[in-house]
Amino acid sequence: MAADLSQIVKAYDVRGVVPDQWDESLAELFGAAFVRVTDADAVVIGHDMRPSSPGLADAFARGAAALGADVTMIGLCSTDQLYFASGQLDLPGAMFTASHNPARYNGIKMCRAGAAPVGQDTGLAEIRALVEKWSGTGEGAPSPAAVPGTVSERDTLTDYAAHLLGLVDPSSIRPLKVVVDAGNGMGGHTVPTVFAGLPVELVPMYFELDGTFPNHEANPLDPKNIVDLRARVLAEQADIGLAFDGDADRCFVVDERGLGVSPSAITALVAARELARNGGKGTVIHNLITSWSVPEVVREHGGTPVRTRVGHSFIKEEMARTGAIFGGEHSAHYYFRDFWNADTGMLAALHVLAALGGQEGPLSELVAEYDRYSGSGEINSTVDDQAGRMAAVRADHAGRDGVTTDELDGLTVTAADWWFNLRPSNTEPLLRLNVEARDEETMEAVRDEVLARIRA
Repeated sequence: MAADLSQIVKAYDVRGVVPDQWDESLAELFGAAFVRVTDADAVVIGHDMRPSSPGLADAFARGAAALGADVTMIGLCSTDQLYFASGQLDLPGAMFTASHNPARYNGIKMCRAGAAPVGQDTGLAEIRALVEKWSGTGEGAPSPAAVPGTVSERDTLTDYAAHLLGLVDPSSIRPLKVVVDAGNGMGGHTVPTVFAGLPVELVPMYFELDGTFPNHEANPLDPKNIVDLRARVLAEQADIGLAFDGDADRCFVVDERGLGVSPSAITALVAARELARNGGKGTVIHNLITSWSVPEVVREHGGTPVRTRVGHSFIKEEMARTGAIFGGEHSAHYYFRDFWNADTGMLAALHVLAALGGQEGPLSELVAEYDRYSGSGEINSTVDDQAGRMAAVRADHAGRDGVTTDELDGLTVTAADWWFNLRPSNTEPLLRLNVEARDEETMEAVRDEVLARIRA
């Protein structure tokens, strides 16, 4: 299948519609290219619950083994469980998932040994070039190794759970009632094992593994997808609700009132706990659209905050460069030094349960300390001329007293009582706006002024 890989090879992964944009024949070539580029003599492969995932994973394994690499198949897993296997086994890894995308999509998240990310600048461009060469004409197709690699199976779920529980002390957690919405994704596979020994009454929602997502999209950042969870938390009079995305590497939190907790507040809470674990010292990474609360809390607890661009490759690069103990994003991705700098929503969830269960108050009171400002959330606007609209907003704020700008990632404008960031999407004709202020009225005024200019 000759393919237009420009449509499916993204900044950090491979993602597209199956079989229209890619299929098992291409997956086999990706397996061969992955081994060639990483120079791996062994790899580990896992997959989610989508109908196309097992076949794609098997095809990738064939391609890898044909070039001489021994393959360990860990079967159904969450993305962070694949990162765990890559770290524990010290092997390059490939995870077959399209995360929160609709059912007809699938993809590959690849990493080097120790869960180090593979992105455009760290091998993905070379993998794409090889697959394009091999798929285009058949010329230069990879020569099989004299001795093909072996393919074996291994279960890593209990080891994954034990590793996570070794990083959070659950011994002082009071009994909690916890509603978990797995969205028919891989949380339904991992949560029962991870939570098995905890003093929690688990109320499961949509734990059946079903890659057609019959109940709602597995994207908890979209408010419509946590409506059921919010209602169930209230109906059960639960202490907390947790929602995982399709591949269960992100976790969104709902308090006892059925209200969503900002991922920035979770970042600040977990940062404070990780700093305490490390004697009040350490660097914490946060992207530039997390709340002002995050760097404030990090400094208050003795740490050093470092601000980065949006995107997991930037967070992971900064974590490796600075030796950071933790990193968090507005999108509910949470990264831990003690998890090979990789992201795991499950470990963040365990931190929140330990913090909640280690005191007597409700979650809303606990997180109020970490949620200090009024935020707009991310607002997307469809525009024909991204650069022109950005320039107009920049001109509006140039030279204003007490206002500074920077362009680390899009345009960030900061005043004494508010800030906003405006970023173009890399893949769609969108501008993404995030606004925060010291009070709701100021936030709304800044938000409406900027949106009026963007949408003029």
